[in-house]
Amino acid sequence: MNASFATLTIGQAPRNDIMPLLSAYLPADQVRHVGLLDGLSLGQIAQGYAPIAGEKVLVSRLLDGTQVKLAAPRVEQGLQQKISELEAEGCEVILLLCTGEFGRLDAEHALLLEPDRIIPPLISAIVSRHRVGIVVPVVEQISQQAGKWQRLATPPCFAVASPYLADDVALERAASELQRQGAQVVVLDCIGYHRQHRDFLQARLEIPVLLSNVLVAKLAAELIN
Repeated sequence: MNASFATLTIGQAPRNDIMPLLSAYLPADQVRHVGLLDGLSLGQIAQGYAPIAGEKVLVSRLLDGTQVKLAAPRVEQGLQQKISELEAEGCEVILLLCTGEFGRLDAEHALLLEPDRIIPPLISAIVSRHRVGIVVPVVEQISQQAGKWQRLATPPCFAVASPYLADDVALERAASELQRQGAQVVVLDCIGYHRQHRDFLQARLEIPVLLSNVLVAKLAAELIN
C-alpha cells in the first residue's frame, strides 16, 4: 500500500527520542512527521494547553526534551484540526503518536490509527486472565485509565515512571511496585517509552514487558510495505 503517510504527535515533531524505533519499522522516505505543538513556545503551550483542575492530563515531549503536561480536551480539539489539515494535503494514513484516550477524533478519508483503540483489545487478547501492570508517565493518569482497560479479564495494577524524566531510581521503584502488586505482564503505555525502559524492567521482573509504540508501529508498517 503506497500511501501518503504521516505520524502525528501531541508534542513537537520529529520525536527524536523514538525515531530510531519508528525508523526500524517505517521507511523514512515515505513518512512525514507532524506535531500539535510545532513552532509553539513554552508560554504559548501553557496558555493554550495547560490543564486545570479536573481535566484529564496527557504528557508529551518538546524538541529540547522538556516534558509538558497537557489538557486532554484541548489536545483533542487541536489534533482534530491537524487531522483535517493533513487530509486536505492528501495524507492517506495518519498514525497518532499518543496512547491517550480520545473519543471524538475522526478522519473523513484517511485511515486514522489511534493506539488507544488498538492497544487495549490487543493486550486483552494476548494476556487472557494474567494480571497486567500498566506503567504511565504521571500519577494523575492512573485514575483516568479505568475505562481504557475495562476489557481486561483481571483488573490491572499501575506504576509511574516518566519516559522523559525517568532515571534508574524511578524505574527501579516502578519495578518494585509492579512486583508487589503481582503483575504477570507489563505494558509501557506511553509513546515515549523505548527499548531501554523495557529491557530495564524485564531484567528485574523476569516477565514479558510490552511497548505500546512497537505494537502500533508494526501494524502501521504493514499498511505501507
